[in-house]
Amino acid sequence: MSQWQTRSNFYGWTPWDEIAHLCYFDETGLQSAHTPEEFTRDLSILTKRLEQGQEISAIARECYISLDGPALLQHWRSRYESLVSALAALDPKERLAWYGPSMSARSFASARIMETWAHGQDIWDVVGRVRPASARLYHIAHLGVTTFKWTFVNRKLQVPERLPRVELRAPDGTTWCWNEASSDQFVKGSAVDFCLLVTQRRHLLDTDLMYSGEGVRKWLPMAQCFAGPPAEGVPAGQQGRRT
Repeated sequence: MSQWQTRSNFYGWTPWDEIAHLCYFDETGLQSAHTPEEFTRDLSILTKRLEQGQEISAIARECYISLDGPALLQHWRSRYESLVSALAALDPKERLAWYGPSMSARSFASARIMETWAHGQDIWDVVGRVRPASARLYHIAHLGVTTFKWTFVNRKLQVPERLPRVELRAPDGTTWCWNEASSDQFVKGSAVDFCLLVTQRRHLLDTDLMYSGEGVRKWLPMAQCFAGPPAEGVPAGQQGRRT
């Protein structure tokens, strides 16, 4: 039980905080899918609270304060299973209201996979275990590649003219590729390390990624596949180089 209150490297959040955060947004995702008018109403309330300086982590804690770790985990599982069912019933192109622009059901599902994987990584790090990788990493890697331009726009920086070639070693040993082949603008390495980087769970120096090109060198240290204001990520050496 003590592990539930062990602080992670993600802003000092505990595993309890991580699950509460995921549960909160899976529940609001259900709202968007089933009762979009309620989602819009609650979005306005949440926005005002954030503008008043309240942290989203504190708001999530307030929602589930009566639940201990095992009870929170059970509640979250019921919520994300309901969300999976709700998304599966939608047309992949159907739009869902969210925080910022609306998203297609397909993109929404990918974003939830990404966030669940990223916050889950914080918990794996707390317990000091290596998580098995699967082909589902493709969705996170794809978000990482397709947010190349957005990472610059989000920081009000000039977007490089050329998109980098990205070649990643998948968990099954095959290679996932994006963009046109290039000998001077590329990223190569394991899909796991790339996903850890773009979700800002590892520093670039703590990955096995090889890369080349001025635009790529600017992009990778600040790569961010999730929405929100620019985030800094973890410092080098915080988790140690993967082997």
